[in-house]
Amino acid sequence: MLRIRKWENGGEVVFMLSGLMDEEAIAELEALISSEANGRRVILDLKDLTLVNEDAIRFLERSETDSITLRNCAAYVREWITRQRRGS
Repeated sequence: MLRIRKWENGGEVVFMLSGLMDEEAIAELEALISSEANGRRVILDLKDLTLVNEDAIRFLERSETDSITLRNCAAYVREWITRQRRGS
């Protein structure tokens, strides 16, 4: 289960994620991002994210490509995103 908390600061919106990111959570997060962003900078704070799967990594990689900032990204998640980009 993924817990999503939203924090707004002027020109940006931060989604703080904690728990497990799976397919269901990704769909919910995508909906929140598209409804809340409204031209503001979007940041995903991954500090309390405990577990991700391959779908989550693809989502995070796609998010960065779409100019969403990943904050407090664990080293293993960053490495996995890098490998995903390389096609490994």
